[in-house]
Order: sequence, then C-alpha cells, then structure tokens
Amino acid sequence: MTSSDTAACEVAAPDEKGASRGRARSRRRLWFEGGSSVQRWGYDLLGWAMISFAIGTLASAAIHAAAPTPAGRTLAAVAVWAGMLAPIVLALRRSRPRGLLRLRGVDILYGVVLGVSLRVCQGWLDQAAAGGVTPFPAYPTIDGALPASWWFGDLLAPVVISPVLEEFFFRAVLLIAIYSVARRALGGAVAGFVAVITTTGLFVVAHTLSGALAWDDAAAYTLVGLTCGLLVVLTGRIWGAVLTHAIFNASWVALATVGTLLA
Repeated sequence: MTSSDTAACEVAAPDEKGASRGRARSRRRLWFEGGSSVQRWGYDLLGWAMISFAIGTLASAAIHAAAPTPAGRTLAAVAVWAGMLAPIVLALRRSRPRGLLRLRGVDILYGVVLGVSLRVCQGWLDQAAAGGVTPFPAYPTIDGALPASWWFGDLLAPVVISPVLEEFFFRAVLLIAIYSVARRALGGAVAGFVAVITTTGLFVVAHTLSGALAWDDAAAYTLVGLTCGLLVVLTGRIWGAVLTHAIFNASWVALATVGTLLA
C-alpha cells in the first residue's frame, strides 16, 4: 500500500465514525422528535385502534342492554377495556416510543397537583350548573352499607384500571399516532396541537356513549383531556397523565366516601 493510500484510509476512518455516530443519534431520538421508534405508527395503527374501540363499545352496549345487573355492568366495562387494551398491546408490540414509559419524580408531582386542581375546577363547574353550593356526592347504600361490588366498580375500576387504559389508549396510542402522522406534514408544533385537540374530542365523545353528558361534565372531561394530552406532548412521558387522571378520579371517590359516611 502506498503512502497516499494510507492517508486516504486515515481520512476516511473519521468520516465513517462520524456517520456511525450520526446514525446512532438518529436512533436515540425521542418519539416527539420523530425518532425511529414511531416510524411504524401511522394511519393503519389509527384505523385498527378505532375499529377495536368501536367493537368494544358495541359489545358493551349489547351486554348492558341484555343484562342490566351489577354483573352485566361489570362485563360491559370489561368489553370496553378490552377494546382499548387490544390496540395498546398491538402498538407496543410494534415498537415502544422512546421516552414514553419513563417515570420521573416530577410526574408524581404533576399527577397530584393537576389531579386535585382539575377536581376543584370540576366542583366549580358543578356549582355553576346547579346554581349554588352542591352537597357532597354519595354512594347508594344497602341497609346502610356499601354494596359488595363497591370495591371493584367504584374503587379499583375508576382509580386504577380506567385511568391506565384510557390514558394509554387516548394519550399514548391515538395521540402519538396522530402526532407522528401530522408531524411529517405539518411540523411538531402544529402536530402537537392537532393531536391534543383530536384526542380530547374523542375522549369526551367516548364518555358520552354511556349517556348524554351535562355541560359541566363535558367541560370537566375536556379539561382532563387537554391537561393530560399537553402533559404527554410537553414531557414526552405518559405517567404524569396517568397519575393526573387517577388522582382526579380518586378525589371523587374520597368525596363520595365522605358524603356516604355523613349521610
């Protein structure tokens, strides 16, 4: 090998290393930066997610109509959860958006502060709708005691199961898929706006399927959807949204428990 060949190799080696480092940095980009972890999150995933949710919702309505009992209501809820769980599993098996599942201490703070704040706002909306101060909510009792199904239907389901599934479905699967599609055409800022507004609307519509919502309930769900959606877009993580939703629901459970004890 001549000296010129050796020099060419010495010049090419740094270039190859630089290209390799560039590819590595590209692979490490977070999901909201357009990294490779969401390249397969597109229209097909959105379509399957909506089909699955529609099937779960229709199955839930059929079960509720056929068996309007506590057991029937539980099965109806399970049908909706299954409709959300299937696309969550499909999406995460396809790829895991980089950074989405990280948990930071500040996410816990977000959850507590924002969850309680949203419940306070919901109380103000409730009072505005009622035209005055409203009493504590309360659970129906049987001979002065809570029904046996209370721990599942009124505690575990709204505080743990629903917040996790709803946030992963609406704010992880749908929001990230919409954001990823829109970002390629519109840029990050516009994509974030479109994703948050769209998933908030779907979130509110989903909660009207069990019955018409009063304006104050619709406004409260809108605030929850906007807050959780913005948390995911601005932090890139899902757990702040999950905890916010869980604290929001848990605060109502706490108020209703106190109201039941005082009744």
